Amino acid sequence: MADAADTPPASGAKGLSASKAARLVGNTGPRPTAAPVPPAASVPPATPVSPATPVPPATPALPDDVDGPGPDGIWSDEEISRLQETWGEFVRRRISGDYAVDDFGFDPEFTDRVLLALMRPLYRSWFRVEVTGLENVPADSGALVVANHSGVIAFDSLMTQVALHDEHPARRHLRMLGANLVFQTPFVGELARKAGHTLACHPDAERLLQAGELVGVWPEGFKGIGKPFSQRYKLQRFGRGGFVTAAMRTGAPIIPTAIVGAEETYPMIANAKTVARVMGLPYFPITPTFPWLGPLGVIPLPSKWHIHFGEPIPTDGYPEGSADDPMVVFDLTDEVREQIQQTIYRLLVARTSAFG
Repeated sequence: MADAADTPPASGAKGLSASKAARLVGNTGPRPTAAPVPPAASVPPATPVSPATPVPPATPALPDDVDGPGPDGIWSDEEISRLQETWGEFVRRRISGDYAVDDFGFDPEFTDRVLLALMRPLYRSWFRVEVTGLENVPADSGALVVANHSGVIAFDSLMTQVALHDEHPARRHLRMLGANLVFQTPFVGELARKAGHTLACHPDAERLLQAGELVGVWPEGFKGIGKPFSQRYKLQRFGRGGFVTAAMRTGAPIIPTAIVGAEETYPMIANAKTVARVMGLPYFPITPTFPWLGPLGVIPLPSKWHIHFGEPIPTDGYPEGSADDPMVVFDLTDEVREQIQQTIYRLLVARTSAFG
């Protein structure tokens, strides 16, 4: 089936005008025609963003018996000894196979100790991620996190995973739905499975939501992550709304999530389509640094990020069978997309610099 058509951002009392939004994201083409805004019952206003109250950074995950460095930042000999002993036990369990994984291959210990630890320097020191709206993410029940996708390489999904584990009081693991290419790529596919991620398909999504897991989806897919820099912060189509169907069938709330900062990590100025076809890739990016600087061009630019988790959209109040009604699914998909787009515009207005 064809993807759902794009919907231009609405311009209501709390939104931005079409011309303001166009200038803000760098659109030099014709101004979009703003569609009339229906009553608030049809498209609820997005939750106001309060950049002045960011969530404080969480302490890096350490074993329960290791306190970490002292107030002066120096590790005591006792703490170093405990840390070495803990890591020694971790290595022994890996060698002996004495560790647990679920039906999807999720290895929580390996994810916490290795994968998230590798991403934290990017999260804290390079992108300096600011997180708001964590109170909208449930602590112990299933929910579907739906976010915009951008930045050539999917750092946005990885940073969202770190944010929910390190900043949320319940230290929640995000179980992401990925494209076939992710799991077909050697090494990357294995790591994705260990991190608890799975293919973007209805059965897997519904199983995870029914089990009370926090599931993440980026409906724009490669259209979003591989779009040119001139289209930055303008959402692409959300496809056929499969994520909405999974949420409605399980009664899980949808959490519209806006990510600002990822677009500037790799400003894509061109797409070498011939090279992409030869390599079997959806796109081959040309940026100001790649491929001109060789391996150095792969280093992302240190943009300042903000991730906002919006107010949940309930799905458990729809009549039975609504998940199979294309019009209901399309309307809810459009509502989620609109809330994310308007939140992105507000975050862009609030920030002072892409790198500050």
